[in-house]
Amino acid sequence: MRTSLRLLLSLSVLIGTVGATGVATAADTDTASVADSRSRTADRASAEDIKDRILAIPGMTLIEEKPYAGYRFFVLNYEQPIDHARPWKGTFQQRISVLHKDTDRPTVFRTSGYGLSTTPSRAEPTRIVDGNQISMEYRFFTPSRPQPADWSKLNIWQAASDQHRIFTALKKIYGKKWLSTGASKGGMTATYYERFYPRDMDGVVAYVAPNDVVNDEDSAYDRFFATVGTKECRDRLNDLQREALVRRAPLQAKYKAWAEAEGATFNTVGTLDKAYEAVVLDFVWGFWQYYGQDVCDQIPVARTATDDEVYDTIDAYSGWAAYTDQGLEPYTPYYYQAATQLGAPFIKQPHLKGLSRYGYQPARNFVPREIPMKFDPRAMKDVDSWVRNNARRMLFVYGGNDPWGSEKFRLGKGARDSYVYVAPGANHGANVEGLVEAERAKATARILAWAGVPAPAEQAARPLARFDARLDRAVDEEATREHGLRP
Repeated sequence: MRTSLRLLLSLSVLIGTVGATGVATAADTDTASVADSRSRTADRASAEDIKDRILAIPGMTLIEEKPYAGYRFFVLNYEQPIDHARPWKGTFQQRISVLHKDTDRPTVFRTSGYGLSTTPSRAEPTRIVDGNQISMEYRFFTPSRPQPADWSKLNIWQAASDQHRIFTALKKIYGKKWLSTGASKGGMTATYYERFYPRDMDGVVAYVAPNDVVNDEDSAYDRFFATVGTKECRDRLNDLQREALVRRAPLQAKYKAWAEAEGATFNTVGTLDKAYEAVVLDFVWGFWQYYGQDVCDQIPVARTATDDEVYDTIDAYSGWAAYTDQGLEPYTPYYYQAATQLGAPFIKQPHLKGLSRYGYQPARNFVPREIPMKFDPRAMKDVDSWVRNNARRMLFVYGGNDPWGSEKFRLGKGARDSYVYVAPGANHGANVEGLVEAERAKATARILAWAGVPAPAEQAARPLARFDARLDRAVDEEATREHGLRP
């Protein structure tokens, strides 16, 4: 696209220099060449200066710069208050990254809601608008954790205030339109940021963002699992899950041997038995979250499967490491937030009656006991009410076969220029590209419009940048796909 634009610009220069005879003169051509040369020199100077401009921001330090064709990519630390309500009470270093294209392009503010990938990548809206991208590591994910850690300062307002400070600092450099985005917990994060700082962003694109308004009411998930896919597929999955509990003794022996060989421990969850069952109960959820109907025939038939086949299949879709101390520790901030504000799903799974000893365990079970916590039922109700009544330029995208989409954000009469779309048959990797044609065109056009892209490109409703297999992979999915029940 940029090559095409340069050709068009060059052509317009030649057309503009044609004289009365219809022939461009040598002097005119030389003048155009000098102007073009000066423009390229200015562009190079601007690109070379961007690191200095970023590092001139108070509290900003460089960790590393990684080259990528067409961009400059910086991994940075930014000094943040531990408590934005009391900034004099201490600071911590928060990692961010900058994928720089051009200060004349719009900017997308992306977060996964978890840690930060230090490999250059683009979120879908970044490709659509052909823009810059700022990415933020969520507070309390290592290494962006205050020391000592006061866990009471891990909440959605503090995290939104982190984003607000980063935006305020970088807006002086990236002065065009800004969009925020994220998938899963990142989509939740983008939504919470908009709720607390609605004047910062020019648009929000939130992918597969759960909205657990009432933590104790999860019947929507039960309805999802009773109807998703075909009955044959549902029965096949349920039968294998049940078989893993029927064969608890021999399979737990394998699990224990694996844990001893790996040095895995179970102090947080309490016992190997609790961890074993938690992994088994995640199996069906994990299948629909990351896979789908098209691979259902790869699930072994329970009654004829060997112990190894049952054990390995559960591992492939749930992950035996998920509820070990070592598997839980990197995600302690998520489970803390689930147990204090976000809520967590509970599903009944009637096909496991008489076999399940613990049921779906609460998020509290996955956080070390020495960390105090108390659930606040007001937090999600507040966000839900705000979105219904105040959403402006917000787009929510869900997957039709994703369990996390059972409880969606919804729009009320007070919402303006906002949309909730569902990609048919898609899982937790749902995106704008997967929407039906009319919704895809509408969503793309609105993203371009919110980003301030000129009308012709908006009307075309196509991403401005070509797909890049390395830059445009599903990094949000990679960041959270260590298994375990997490959005």
